[in-house]
Amino acid sequence: MLKVQITIDRIKTFEPAEGYYLAFSGGKDSCIIKALSDMAEVKYDAHYAVTTIDPPDLIHFIKDFHSDVAWERPKRAFLTEMVERGFPMRQRRWCCSDYKEGGGKGRTVMMGLRNAEGRSRSKRKMIEQCLKQGKNFFNPIIDWTDKDVWQFIGKYDIPYCSLYDEGWERLGCLLCPLASAKHRIREAERYPRYTECFRAAFRKLHKRKKEKGLKSVDRWKDGDEMFDWWLGINKSN
Repeated sequence: MLKVQITIDRIKTFEPAEGYYLAFSGGKDSCIIKALSDMAEVKYDAHYAVTTIDPPDLIHFIKDFHSDVAWERPKRAFLTEMVERGFPMRQRRWCCSDYKEGGGKGRTVMMGLRNAEGRSRSKRKMIEQCLKQGKNFFNPIIDWTDKDVWQFIGKYDIPYCSLYDEGWERLGCLLCPLASAKHRIREAERYPRYTECFRAAFRKLHKRKKEKGLKSVDRWKDGDEMFDWWLGINKSN
């Protein structure tokens, strides 16, 4: 694969003196940039941002196959924070920046971001700057297609999370509002313990808003109805 050598050369060329801060999520693209970094023999330290609501299968995969990755834990669990700040929506998300994007300040952060992943990422560049956090982003597989990804995984026998074999296209936080209602409901059914934790948090959130006299919560009779609306149970058909 010519693209593999091109990417290895990229990783070597932009290697910072202190090494890369490799943002590792456990997804297939993260596994690829980690494998490519090993092939390029560059210095890096890999970090997994613990969201507290990732799929158990993904967590077990990281523990079993990537024990060298550092776990960066948040100050508070996502659901605890949600009760205070409200539930995230597609166009109003505080969770990504707080739980997934905070690491690597002052570093060159290597990510597995690709243009082919969707419209929102189609215009992203291989090298980007974040002046606010004083860090650079390096996306070495930015031009890789889905076919490239799976060919590389097959040729080099790269381990990956089993959820992909069950039809999951992308892995990440459970019940993420960026996913379709159909997929979120599928997640809720697969992980009933997590779903009940979400419901319990929504009940607390609803009660808290009622006690504060916020009229915006009156559209739902209780936390369970608010959760069902947020999840999209009535929108999936």
